[in-house]
Amino acid sequence: MSFQHEIVNWYAINKRNLPWRNTKDPYVIWLSEVILQQTRVEQGLPYFHAFHEAYPTVEDFANASETEILKLWQGLGYYSRGRNMLFTAKQVLELYNGIFPSNYSVLILLKGIGDYTAAAISSFSSDEKKAVLDGNVFRVLARYFGISTPINTTNGKKEFGNLAQQLIEGQLPSLYNQAIMEFGALQCKPKSPSCPNCPLQSGCVANNRELVNVLPVKVKKLVKRIRYFNYFVATQQDNILIHQRTEGDIWQQMFDFPLIETTTPYDELWSTFLDEAKLIFGEKVKLTHLLHKKHLLTHQTIYVDFFALDNYIVNFSKVAAVKWVSFHDFEQLPQPKVIANFMDFYQTNQL
Repeated sequence: MSFQHEIVNWYAINKRNLPWRNTKDPYVIWLSEVILQQTRVEQGLPYFHAFHEAYPTVEDFANASETEILKLWQGLGYYSRGRNMLFTAKQVLELYNGIFPSNYSVLILLKGIGDYTAAAISSFSSDEKKAVLDGNVFRVLARYFGISTPINTTNGKKEFGNLAQQLIEGQLPSLYNQAIMEFGALQCKPKSPSCPNCPLQSGCVANNRELVNVLPVKVKKLVKRIRYFNYFVATQQDNILIHQRTEGDIWQQMFDFPLIETTTPYDELWSTFLDEAKLIFGEKVKLTHLLHKKHLLTHQTIYVDFFALDNYIVNFSKVAAVKWVSFHDFEQLPQPKVIANFMDFYQTNQL
């Protein structure tokens, strides 16, 4: 039995019952694909349901505000995806009368839709013969065919792309693409794959040559950027001082607190740090350290410290884009996950 047939037969027995697999609607498939990019199914499923319920059509999505989208997206990370989705929904409404495209050549022109997403939507919704290449597919192909070309290089992407496209010939694209992705997610996992009961075991180069833990190969990424965020929590009765982040950095247009970013931990340069805080909050300000967190992003590691303020004044000329809002209003605004988690801690402990 061929590689493709083994994959499809395995899928018929082992596939998960996921809501976006029961539709040919390209809008619903688009929702699921973008939400699940760099997100586990278990984590993304509640977000998919929330978005689909709030915005059952692309027109509903297009008519939402950025604040509403970011609030619903809160906790997923990669917030540019949410912004791109809103832009795309507006494009579809304006250019295609609210009918979400199902053709690869049109999909690839929409904002935030790359080769993989365009292939997934077009093949799942209209059986266009476009092979998908995500992390799961790269892994299955690298191991089974024994390909050592790094998957995150130009040559690697070309080699794997050509192979994937050859393999989809003669297959039902919607079925085969979902089957090989699911196989990689459940059977040929990154760590501890289920090799002993794998239907592809006998023909798998990685299994036969003990390369399962070696393949696929990736070129090492650059070292992550290290940052230190020192947040100031200022409250007055039922109000809290918040800050809206600007473009050109992480979490743009989302809301956090006034902060000082330092190049090293705050306690290594306490005198300088305190002097800078006094410029914003007055000479008599008192700082009480509340919480320290390590926050991991794809390209950055952020060490976050929160300080409660006492005996302070706010020098608005020294800190931009800040304002007082009620705790209730702050809950309605989109916040980075680290801030939302802090607010849970803050209110639970009644600080």
